[in-house]
Amino acid sequence: MMEAMTCSHVRALPASVVPESTEGCVDCLALGERNWAHLRMCLSCGHVACCDSSPHRHATAHFRSSQHPVMRSVEPGENWRWCYVDGAIV
Repeated sequence: MMEAMTCSHVRALPASVVPESTEGCVDCLALGERNWAHLRMCLSCGHVACCDSSPHRHATAHFRSSQHPVMRSVEPGENWRWCYVDGAIV
C-alpha cells in the first residue's frame, strides 16, 4: 500500500467543507448524464465531480479551472486524498 505524505496544501485547507451534492457529479448531472465511475470531492469548496476513469474527468477539470489542490474520494469505505499540485496521496 502506498504511504501518504503530508503537503502544505493539506495544511491550508478549511477545517471542514460540505459536499455540493449528494446526488453525484455536479457537472455530469448538469449535462443530463449519470455515467461516472467514481466520485471525488474538492476539499477547498466541496465541488463533487467524477474521477479520471469517468468519461468527462470533471474532478481534474475542476482542479485545472479552480486551482483547488486537494480532493478526496467520496466512495464508501475510502478516505484517501489526492493533491494535484504534488501529484501524491496525502
